[in-house]
Amino acid sequence: MAIPESSTPLSTEHPSTRDARDVARELGTDPESGLSEAEASRRLAQYGPNELRAATRTPLWRRALAQFADPLIILLLVAAGVSVVAWVIEGEEPVPIDAIVIGAIIVLNAIIGLAQEARADRAVAALASLTHAHSTVVRDGRIRSTSSADLVPGDILLLAEGDRVGADARLITTHSLHTMESSLTGESAPVEKDAAALPSLVPLGDRANMVFAGTAVTRGNGRAIVTATGMETETGAIADLLAETKAEATPLQREVSRLGRTLSIIVISIAIVVMITITLVQGITSPADLVTVLLLGVSLAVAAVPEGLPALLSIVLALGVQRMAKRNAIVKNLSSVESLGSASVICTDKTGTLTTNRMRIERVVTASGETDVSATAAFRDLDAADETTKAAMREAELTLRVGALANDARLVEEEGRLQAEGDPTETAFLLAAHRLDSERPSPRRFGRIGEVPFSSERKMMSTAHREEGGPVYVFSKGAPDVLLARCTEQRVGDEAVPLDDEGRRRAMEAVEALSAQAYRTLGVAYRIAPEEVDATDGAAFDESHEHDLVYVGTVGIIDPPRPEAAAAIEEAHRAGIRVIMITGDHPATASRIARDLGLAREGDPVATGVDLENADAARLRDIVATTSVFARVAPEHKLRIVDALQEHGEIVAMTGDGVNDAPALKSADIGIAMGIAGTEVTKEAARMVLTDDNFATIVAAVREGRVIFDNIRKFLRYLLSSNMGEVLTVFFGVVFAGALGFTQASPEAVVLPLLATQILWTNLVTDSAPALAMGVDPEVDDVMARPPRGPGDRAIDGSMWTIIATTGLTMSIATLLTMDIFLPGGLVPGGADTFDTARTAGFTTMVLAALLTAFNARSDRASVVSGLFRNRVLWGSFALAVALQVAVVYVPFLQAAFGTTALDPVHWAVCVGLASLVIWVEEVRKAIVRARTARVAPDGVAT
Repeated sequence: MAIPESSTPLSTEHPSTRDARDVARELGTDPESGLSEAEASRRLAQYGPNELRAATRTPLWRRALAQFADPLIILLLVAAGVSVVAWVIEGEEPVPIDAIVIGAIIVLNAIIGLAQEARADRAVAALASLTHAHSTVVRDGRIRSTSSADLVPGDILLLAEGDRVGADARLITTHSLHTMESSLTGESAPVEKDAAALPSLVPLGDRANMVFAGTAVTRGNGRAIVTATGMETETGAIADLLAETKAEATPLQREVSRLGRTLSIIVISIAIVVMITITLVQGITSPADLVTVLLLGVSLAVAAVPEGLPALLSIVLALGVQRMAKRNAIVKNLSSVESLGSASVICTDKTGTLTTNRMRIERVVTASGETDVSATAAFRDLDAADETTKAAMREAELTLRVGALANDARLVEEEGRLQAEGDPTETAFLLAAHRLDSERPSPRRFGRIGEVPFSSERKMMSTAHREEGGPVYVFSKGAPDVLLARCTEQRVGDEAVPLDDEGRRRAMEAVEALSAQAYRTLGVAYRIAPEEVDATDGAAFDESHEHDLVYVGTVGIIDPPRPEAAAAIEEAHRAGIRVIMITGDHPATASRIARDLGLAREGDPVATGVDLENADAARLRDIVATTSVFARVAPEHKLRIVDALQEHGEIVAMTGDGVNDAPALKSADIGIAMGIAGTEVTKEAARMVLTDDNFATIVAAVREGRVIFDNIRKFLRYLLSSNMGEVLTVFFGVVFAGALGFTQASPEAVVLPLLATQILWTNLVTDSAPALAMGVDPEVDDVMARPPRGPGDRAIDGSMWTIIATTGLTMSIATLLTMDIFLPGGLVPGGADTFDTARTAGFTTMVLAALLTAFNARSDRASVVSGLFRNRVLWGSFALAVALQVAVVYVPFLQAAFGTTALDPVHWAVCVGLASLVIWVEEVRKAIVRARTARVAPDGVAT
């Protein structure tokens, strides 16, 4: 329902056909003060969140069964079933131990897989909660921002350019309000809105006095009463008709999936070769032998294929994105993490991103001169000044007061402190006028009766005000060049005189002078309104009245660079990332800020929007290749800049806050919306939202993206190295069983270096917790000391495959050598242990070597001791795995299950020593890599 029970039920007439005040009364709300917070909370509890019905979640039992749907798991279950049949036929053992152990391991794997999927789901759901849309409402007479999910029928919505409409609502007032409703009606052009009641119910696309959930405000502003939320909205009415769409896999996830399929084919082939080799070399003499070989081959395939990679990858990405969110960078989808690590260019706005976005008016230049208004008592000693100074100060006073009236910001008192709410430029006028009032209170009072809102195309705004007991005035402010073109007079002292070419020249020279000092400039003008505006009490006021203005003055507004911005730019440059500043400000202002931040040098070119307009495709590519500062650029130019950079093969991150920035953000590889200044439309188009609007946060997010990708490579290197070691151990152990002394020492008909259950156990203890620990590893290598990853670079490249093969070979040699040492004969004669003891020692060496490989995998060039104790999760998983291995070696029922015997201290010493070979071999390789890098770059900078 859209109507609260506590209010009078809404008429059967549609809200669009009724007067807005009647709708407000029946919904129990006040159009000016809105609902109280208490009433809004009550209605939210009654009607639920303003959200569409969520998709039905797959039941737990279905997700549990899905863990057993993998073809290799099915094959292993079949093999275990064959083992049971063989046990029934032969009946040599009291219970089918192999089948029981394999079944238990399969169940444990399923539980781990289910837990990993659940954790990934929770992590992704947590990310989604960070990107909820917000709406501006009036509650308890105060304007506040709230989650759109908390909107209730009766809420008073305030709509402005760039907002995403949070719910269906009946308009009360509008000012040039236009919305884009293509998502509902298919209409490609913005729809002009009007608050007047309709004579009858008309089709959805013609309901000009209604706004609908999910549509976007493209121009103007308005006030509306929420009439429907959630599934009661027009969007909710069609929600059930939409097919459920699955999340698209990221490029990295697709690469990992391809890797898994390739490995499956390779490993299954090897398993078949191993089984054939055993059959040919050792022969099959009984059903039990056949079952043993079959179990070994299938277990080898299951253990060697990292089937848990997709879930592990999702967890690592999601946890990394949550870490970014804690650092004020909300990444909306996991695929963006990959792009972040590859960013080669960051195109950033200046205001609020590189600067503090805390505007302050310090200079006012008028016809009579320049006035410093930064001092608290700037106008206090006006009577003591000379006539020229008096005239300049009166003009400056008028400039500040007009700018404060042509204004949508407001001053509010919170906890005893005066706070300015609204656009930073507009709040600068309000605060300056407030300081002025403390020195020279104005006796004149004005009531606002109309407005023509600011837009990025017009670069100005105007308001109509009736002076108490006097005429109606038009007050305007905007870009000085735009405003001067509409002026015919200028203010000199207390009079308006004709504005000639010389006056225009001096005004523009003042703009140039202020801009050269890094001031942002705005012009202020006024006029007495025409009779039709006065007669209609402002109802007839529109753009046609923005002419024949009187130019008052130009203000210089300072927005200093953020203290951390220069260091962040330096860090980006060190990482091989180019930083480009794009601003609508004057070229001189942009150039000064860029130089102060180290983004550009003295004499570097500054391109303007005009340059971009006049450039063909080839010239544009040359401009973006050599220019780092773009000024006087309109939002639509950003899209051309992005396209030109991408044609150069760059991975582009682009920031934006206005509705017109949305196309560029959507086209960029990483669109970044401002969380404070950004519109809801921009946030929806972006892939990342900055909650602090800070450039340093972008660079920090790039670092985090690189760390995440590094960690993914770490656990891939770890898992594949361990799995390679298991495969090579079994393969070489079967092929060289005679040379290693296995066949002479083994009482078994089929001699295997590792049993099927031991292979599965190794996979269980090494592929879960340690792999996840690798995914959350703190930064080891300096990820910002290398250039961005290329778009064609693979997660597993040739050098990484070399490391995987070398490590796997080392593990297999260590395992087989351990067995050989403890057996009589073979390559190392002298041992006198049983084959079961030697195999237990080899099995233990394999597990320890796999666990030690995790520490190796933390870096492909830094020593294993670098940051050795920073990853507590890794140490915890290592200790747990070792404890489990000790239990398998000494606990009687586990000995029976896994075919192990107790080891003495000598055995353990040999196991640990040979397992550590994986450390020493990698340390030698890393030392060679570091020495080679040092020769290429003597200053120690990685190349």
